[in-house]
Amino acid sequence: MANLDTPLDPRVARTRRDVVAAASALLVEVGWDAVTHAEVARRAGFSKATIYAHWPTRFDLIRESIEQICDESQHPPATGDLRGDLRASLRDFADDLTEGHLDRLLAGVVERANQGEVVSQLRLRLYETGTRAMRNILHAHLDAKHVDPSLAMLTGGVLVRVTFEGKPATTSFIDDLIERVLAPTAA
Repeated sequence: MANLDTPLDPRVARTRRDVVAAASALLVEVGWDAVTHAEVARRAGFSKATIYAHWPTRFDLIRESIEQICDESQHPPATGDLRGDLRASLRDFADDLTEGHLDRLLAGVVERANQGEVVSQLRLRLYETGTRAMRNILHAHLDAKHVDPSLAMLTGGVLVRVTFEGKPATTSFIDDLIERVLAPTAA
């Protein structure tokens, strides 16, 4: 077993960086089906043998790509204004669905929902990463019992609007959604 304190060989580090970057780009640009060992090897400039040696399955490539995407995700900072912070977070979520290709990542986990524990873990990782900022905002302002239902309604409302209805999540739509979700929590 390797010593965790030992620095990674720069060549191995470069290979990992380049391969995961290529796989991540394929994942968000084209979707899950595009992430093959052959295509990642072509894009990253390495042999298929190298790719298979480090990532034996497509799910290994996809898992590491989603981990990188999640690790690099950024959300608007909270200011303490409940409605303003939720508006900014939901706008960010809607933008990620339309411009950041989050819809492809989510479609991949939904399409493969029954394909085992790896996909379940990826689905959960995407959800936790995507909702962390909103969850923290809600926890700061609402009773704990209202956080999960409010989070589900807020994210679900934007997801349905953008992905299924194909309409923009305008500021007025987001503000209306926030008011409808928060109204029952005021009591």
